[in-house]
Amino acid sequence: MNKPTDNPADPFKKALAEATKTLADAPDLTVTYTVDPSGTSGDQMRLPQVSRRMTRDEILLARGTGDALALRKRHHDEALAARYQPSGEMARALYEAMEGARCEALGARDMPGTLSNIDHKIAWEADRKGYAQIRSQSEAPLPVAAAYLVRELATGRPVPPAAAKVLDLWRPFIEQTAGSDLENVDHVLADQAAFARLARKVIADLGYADQLGDDPDEEMNDDAESDDAENDPETGEEQSGDEQEQDDSDATPERSQEEQQDQSQTSVSQDELSDQEMGEEVDMPQADAPLEPPPPPPYSQADPNYTVFTTEFDEEIEAQDLAEPAELERLRAYLDQQLEPLKGAVSRLANKLQRRLQAQQNRSWEFDREEGMLDAGRLARVVANPTMPLSFKIEKDTEFRDTVVTLLLDNSGSMRGRPISIAAICADVLARTLERCSVKVEILGFTTRAWKGGQSREKWLAEGRPQQPGRLNDLRHIIYKRADSPWRRVRANLGLMMKEGLLKENIDGEALEWAHRRMLARPEARKILMVISDGAPVDDSTLSVNPAIYLEKHLRDVIAMVEKRRAVELIAIGIGHDVTRYYQHAVTITDVEQLAGAMTEQLAGLFDSDPRARARVLGMRRAG
Repeated sequence: MNKPTDNPADPFKKALAEATKTLADAPDLTVTYTVDPSGTSGDQMRLPQVSRRMTRDEILLARGTGDALALRKRHHDEALAARYQPSGEMARALYEAMEGARCEALGARDMPGTLSNIDHKIAWEADRKGYAQIRSQSEAPLPVAAAYLVRELATGRPVPPAAAKVLDLWRPFIEQTAGSDLENVDHVLADQAAFARLARKVIADLGYADQLGDDPDEEMNDDAESDDAENDPETGEEQSGDEQEQDDSDATPERSQEEQQDQSQTSVSQDELSDQEMGEEVDMPQADAPLEPPPPPPYSQADPNYTVFTTEFDEEIEAQDLAEPAELERLRAYLDQQLEPLKGAVSRLANKLQRRLQAQQNRSWEFDREEGMLDAGRLARVVANPTMPLSFKIEKDTEFRDTVVTLLLDNSGSMRGRPISIAAICADVLARTLERCSVKVEILGFTTRAWKGGQSREKWLAEGRPQQPGRLNDLRHIIYKRADSPWRRVRANLGLMMKEGLLKENIDGEALEWAHRRMLARPEARKILMVISDGAPVDDSTLSVNPAIYLEKHLRDVIAMVEKRRAVELIAIGIGHDVTRYYQHAVTITDVEQLAGAMTEQLAGLFDSDPRARARVLGMRRAG
């Protein structure tokens, strides 16, 4: 029997693991390849998975990630970093990002090739997080921009184009506030302690001095001074225990009391002098005082004027955390039983969608070529006319971009009953169908935690009912299925929609913006977002203290932002209500039983390679 062939990626993985251990100067390091997030834990290092196909992107990403992690392990002292680490969240993020850039830049001095590898990692992360699509400073993370600038100044190499937008948005601010300090960054790369001091100074320049915490260098000086104070003030030598006891025994009680008073007065005078000196130092004017920290980003990227009274009580939660496993199984069984009559029709539509998708994923042929495989189907014309040249054909792969689909389901009280049941079963069937076609699916739901405002409204009342509070309810965003989760593991989660008391009010604009942000973070080349709702956003608590169109305006602004950016293809299905007045590509159905057909037709139209057929489906305004 023939011995089964090894994985063709194994030699590459082994070579990369050995190179990574050498670069990290850690011969005992264990390198593994996994779909889990990359990172280092002790003597274990996780790198991105490399499949049997060994695509160029997989290889470059694995090499870049391996080099970045290896350089950090080689040049980073965890104990020293912890000593200088700030206490505040933003300051700590800036500190960590700049330290990572230091390790990479330091390694690039001796091995310039590592910088090219890490460029591919940076470009991949920028594409995955949608940095190329951002338009405002509030969307760009400041720590990432600071790390990019440190890397550029230390190596003289610009960041990859996919990441350049983040740095471009923050460069004027960083250079204006901290440019003079960053000029010397290349002189302290090899000294982690000196670089940490520089990083803390840059963080203060950027306006986050209040998050730095205590200065570790001052603490060391205080410790040294306290040690000196224990020594003799004149000789600088510590008195022996015998000499101290002899002095005490010779002194009379009266003299001892007088000496104690003198020492106490001297100590007080020194403390007062020290406080005065410290006060003078604090009050001295500084030539380069840090600017005020940048204002917090607006709550909504689509509408800067959209406000929220408090996000303290909002939650983004997994479906399995809202019910016990036994209850989810019971609710799932109830859902299956309720929709048994519809399964046949829905499955037929799903099979139709699957055939259309698989037809586009299959290979195709180009005919009448001058070289390739002989086309036997055209030999008849050669027999009939020997002067005719032979005809050849070439097999080619049809372009089918890596795709992710998100189903965003309205979980409001008005969907109770048959609409939510149909939506749940259709999401079930579509997820299974698309998964068979190698299309990842994410299923999300949105509602509120309570009726009439919940804890947000109670807090508003306790604070004296301030005017125009903005959104005044507790959001609940539910993750029924993550895009990377296999369907078999989360099948029971959709039964949660049958849970009594789950469906409350709906704030569509924030839910749509939440789903859009999640999609932008995905690595797939094509992103499709389908919204299933039964009408306009409704939240009595918010609308009672804000303008009547407050939530509706925000929804329109979010839709306009998504459709303008074009990073995500947005379609919507309205159940019993006309949603075409909000969404450019939408269909309204009058009977919930039409939902399955509308969903499959909309998705099939999006995947149609014929632009005219696709336009006909996307232009459809009503089903049935």
